[in-house]
Amino acid sequence: MIMSHFHAVIWIDHKEARVFHFNPSEADKFVVHSDHADRHIHHKRTIGSGHEPEDQHFLQSAMEAIADAGAVLIVGPANTKHALEKYIEKHNPSLKQKIAAVENVDHPSDGQIVAHARKYFKAEDRQTPQVR
Repeated sequence: MIMSHFHAVIWIDHKEARVFHFNPSEADKFVVHSDHADRHIHHKRTIGSGHEPEDQHFLQSAMEAIADAGAVLIVGPANTKHALEKYIEKHNPSLKQKIAAVENVDHPSDGQIVAHARKYFKAEDRQTPQVR
């Protein structure tokens, strides 16, 4: 069972979202997988952009995984992090207000993701009270 922590960080790419709800000493992990993770994009298409459309079910599940957090950091290597932010803005405006930042982060380990988020929120929390 996942404990309720104020902060959450989500690392997301087109295949999976790794979600961590955490405090200074503990972190709970949840993973969401895309239904389209094994699809290949054909870059030499003559019609369209050559990009797969975003997996709406995946974005919905990722949004639900962070919905109870008081403050969220979204990180990832490519455009899916921005697609998630836009999806949240459209489908859950109150959660959009809880997004502290969206940052580029390549492919870190789980420990590196949580350490990065703890460092980010340690500085951020000095300026912002923890109110749900």
